[in-house]
Amino acid sequence: MTEKAVFGAGCFWGVEHAFNQQDGVIEAVSGFMGGEVDNPSYQQVCTGETGHVEVVQVTYDPQQISYAQLLDVFWGVHDPTQLNRQGPDIGEQYRSVVFFNNEEQKQQAEASKQALVASGRYPRQVVTTIEPAGDFYRAEEYHQHYYEKMGWK
Repeated sequence: MTEKAVFGAGCFWGVEHAFNQQDGVIEAVSGFMGGEVDNPSYQQVCTGETGHVEVVQVTYDPQQISYAQLLDVFWGVHDPTQLNRQGPDIGEQYRSVVFFNNEEQKQQAEASKQALVASGRYPRQVVTTIEPAGDFYRAEEYHQHYYEKMGWK
């Protein structure tokens, strides 16, 4: 049996790549969530006017990797203190967010965020939001496995 998790941590290319490297991850897919337009294109999302976030939907085997371990990967691949940006990418579509699919994921995400804050790892406020998942829209095919397509490691 597999489960799904959805994370927004800036540009989805590197995030997707990081999750695809994890044992127990069946597939990580780049896409969009949280907006007001059905099946948006990348160009529409880039305008910042659709309300969508670039996300990665992770299908995983909970017998091989836990949701808590996925959260650890999420925290490690981006700076959760940057509001509506990651590195050179600026806009609400790059915000830090965990979209939960059920109450258990919500509770684990909140506990994980609290533990991160309590750790003192970041001197600034962690701005990551934890929100209910909505419709997931797969990004265009050229975005999938982008790191591999470009020959990046």
